[in-house]
Amino acid sequence: MDFIVKQALGGATKDLNKMMDKGGEEADPKAEEAQKEQLEAMAEQEAERKAKHTKIEAEREKERQRIRDKYGLKRKDEIEAEEKANRERETVGRLGRKQTFEEEQEEEEEESVLSQAEKTFSELQQKVTNAADGCTIS
Repeated sequence: MDFIVKQALGGATKDLNKMMDKGGEEADPKAEEAQKEQLEAMAEQEAERKAKHTKIEAEREKERQRIRDKYGLKRKDEIEAEEKANRERETVGRLGRKQTFEEEQEEEEEESVLSQAEKTFSELQQKVTNAADGCTIS
C-alpha cells in the first residue's frame, strides 16, 4: 500500500511528513537565532566578495589602460563613438553639403556643352531656312 501511495504522490510524501511533524512542534528560538546569524554571515560574505571583485576589476582596468597607453590603442567604446560620429558626419554631408570645385566644373562643362549644342542647332536651322528660301520648286 505504501508503494502505491508513494507512486501516486511522487515526492510529495516527504513534504507531507514534514508538514505533519512541524504541526506538533513549536519553533526552537535558538534554531531561529542560529538561522538569522547564518543569513547575516552569508550576507556579509556576499558583500565582502562583491567588494573584492570590484577592487580586482579596478586593478584590471588600470592594467588595461596602461597597456592601451603603451601601445596607443583605443577603447572599444571610443572606437564605436568615433565610427558613429563619422557616419553622422557623412549623412549630414550628403544632405546639405557644398559642392566641390570638381562638381562645379562638371556642371559648367555640361552647361557649355548644352549651350554649344543649342548654338550649333540654331546655326544649322538658319542655314536650312536660308537654303530653302533660295530654292524654287518647279
